[in-house]
Amino acid sequence: MPDILTVNGLSKTYASGLHALNNIDITIRRGEIFALLGPNGAGKTTLISIVCGIVNASSGTVNVDGHDIARDYRASRSLIGLVPQELTTDAFETVWNTVSFSRGLFGKPANPAHIEKVLRSLSLWEKKDNKIITLSGGMKRRLMIAKALSHEPMILFLDEPTAGVDVQLRRDMWQLVRELRDTGVTIILTTHYIEEAEEMADRIGVISKGSLILVEEKKELMRKLGKKQLTLQLTQPLAQLPESLARPELTLSAGGSALTYTYDAAHEHVGIAELLKQLDEAGIAFKDLHTTQSSLEDIFVSLVSDRRKTA
Repeated sequence: MPDILTVNGLSKTYASGLHALNNIDITIRRGEIFALLGPNGAGKTTLISIVCGIVNASSGTVNVDGHDIARDYRASRSLIGLVPQELTTDAFETVWNTVSFSRGLFGKPANPAHIEKVLRSLSLWEKKDNKIITLSGGMKRRLMIAKALSHEPMILFLDEPTAGVDVQLRRDMWQLVRELRDTGVTIILTTHYIEEAEEMADRIGVISKGSLILVEEKKELMRKLGKKQLTLQLTQPLAQLPESLARPELTLSAGGSALTYTYDAAHEHVGIAELLKQLDEAGIAFKDLHTTQSSLEDIFVSLVSDRRKTA
């Protein structure tokens, strides 16, 4: 897929001296769902704010579908929709009016058919004449997306889109994001919910302390960094491992009543058959075994922890 957003050498230092971003390079492909992960204060919102023209960069360039955000702000900004974390709306305006007004802010001519389509797609059509103050939290979140889509952007930024919503609504939002992507909208989201990225994203970027640690295809990231564990429930507990079995990847767990073997599933020879043979030779019997694989959350925590250790 061709790139729709290119960021080169982007840095931001605030007047306080805080280095929020450090030489960020990233490209976003047209029509993908890209998840940007990072702990609080990592620089996620600063990066989005610069791309959306809300915050000025200290250095670097941002290009949106061929338009430089500094030299051609109006054209580049019209291609972007932003759903911020905060639900900032005019409480006493109607749903229809506030979405229509958002479209007008970008200089787009009135298009009732498009506004109706957006509201219907977000299950807001029946609420079109309601004042915003009467909407539930979930409906207000949908309204923010409707406002961001009102001017028909090519890129949609979702900054913590499911913060503060219940599990069912979160899953409804995931489905909505997929449907938006299917219409050709490029989705860039930040999230604290790792399962959100694992469920939806095509690619994942991890940012920590203002620096981009990695950008990787989700499947490839899981393949390369996702470790598997084989856990064997022992028939009799062990006080310690025999010397013949001592190795970093094999540990006693559950108070000595289980053995945990960590291995890389991508390797051709994972050593399980050899391990089972050695257990038999050592007279160690087990009554059950099962395997688990690292989740994206495990990988994320490991990456950020490693970054902090080397900082």
